[in-house]
Amino acid sequence: MPSISKKGVLAPESPIRKLMPYADAASKKGTHIYHLNIGQPDIRTPKVALDAVKNNTIEVLGYTTSNGSESYREKLSEYYRRNLIKVSKDDILVTTGASEALLFTIACITDPHDEIIIPEPFYANYNSFAIAEGVNVVPITTTLEEKFALPAISKFEELITSKTKAIVICNPGNPTGVVYSKKEIQQLKELVVKHDLFLIADEVYREFVYDGERHHSILLEKGMEANAIMIDSISKRFSMCGARIGCVVSKNQEFLFTIMKMAQSRLSPPTYAQIAAEAALDTPPSYFDEVVQEYKERRNLLVQKLKEIEGVTVFKPKGAFYCIASLPVEDTDVFAQWLLEEFSDQNETVMVAPASGFYTTESIGKKQIRIAYVLNQKDLIRSVSLLKKALAIYKLK
Repeated sequence: MPSISKKGVLAPESPIRKLMPYADAASKKGTHIYHLNIGQPDIRTPKVALDAVKNNTIEVLGYTTSNGSESYREKLSEYYRRNLIKVSKDDILVTTGASEALLFTIACITDPHDEIIIPEPFYANYNSFAIAEGVNVVPITTTLEEKFALPAISKFEELITSKTKAIVICNPGNPTGVVYSKKEIQQLKELVVKHDLFLIADEVYREFVYDGERHHSILLEKGMEANAIMIDSISKRFSMCGARIGCVVSKNQEFLFTIMKMAQSRLSPPTYAQIAAEAALDTPPSYFDEVVQEYKERRNLLVQKLKEIEGVTVFKPKGAFYCIASLPVEDTDVFAQWLLEEFSDQNETVMVAPASGFYTTESIGKKQIRIAYVLNQKDLIRSVSLLKKALAIYKLK
């Protein structure tokens, strides 16, 4: 039998999606599942974006340019300028989701056996993309007890070797909800400039910050134009996950020339999705005021209810729409599967994402789950109630 590649074998299952077969089986039995496992917002997609596709008169659905349509890139640059990020359309390359942006970026800046440093827990696909390119992820651990704060810069420096090519951050963070301060971004800037590294920032949740926090983009920092690569997406910003439109933004022209070759190899990003994304940028600011307020209320409710469960510890996130909670169980992979296979209350159960899949360090996160507070408040209350009842039964097993 032909053999599968080593990197194919090493590629991890998604902690977010690997339990879907059990969820499908539960659904077929008639069990209603509250999905806290995946960051699929229930917020309505802006009507202007949907109408742009519905009302379009295209007769031949052709390719766009490999770096994305000029009109969309121009409009994106205007969006960034409104956020004080001064970039032109030529600093932007449109991708098929932020996932492609990250995969292409890692491919362009690393060779096999190179290293990238990432604070853990981190979005699980970072590891998948690194493995696909034969790159080693070097984790630097953050903890729930310390509110997932960025480790001291000296800790990062201790990990830098001749193989290190980049530091990757997610700000605001998935899965932690952490928001890095301007001072922390400046410290990272000094480090990457000193060691001639790239700083890659996944900033797809920039609008979703709470409690007076401010998002500080790496592209606001002067003096690291050659080092900074920003990853972005419309998926969560406009509740358009299915459009699969992201982008890479950088002032490094050599990098942009290189990533353009990757973009040419996949021809172009999807045309209709770009039309929808371009229209979405006309969404009024009031849309975000309402959405951010809704997420803040959901966060407050979720954290409050989780803290009422004996043995549960939770960090109150400052941004995005995820939180990490520690449960009084030994292995949340086992517990999450049990929730779908064996637990039911009034023919309902809840699906969570075991957090161990967001770490690369062995044995860390085994008691933790990631919760996406993307359900309405009534459903969140019911979800936590189910979790509380399930934990009480699970303890007796």
